[in-house]
Amino acid sequence: MDGTTPKALYRIPEAMRLLSLSRSVIYELIRSGRLRTVKEGRTRLVPAKAINAYLELLEQESEKGVAA
Repeated sequence: MDGTTPKALYRIPEAMRLLSLSRSVIYELIRSGRLRTVKEGRTRLVPAKAINAYLELLEQESEKGVAA
């Protein structure tokens, strides 16, 4: 890869940087089902689609808060 192609899967530390969240918050989101992950062997990975879905969820919740 040349570095310009977006990744399909992110390790937890990469997801932490992308979302600007701490490790404990990331794992709480995973436990609560708000951030989906997959496992490859012993490695837990966050699909790019799951990160986008979480961001969309935050936007929807924000819009609901404004409308209320």
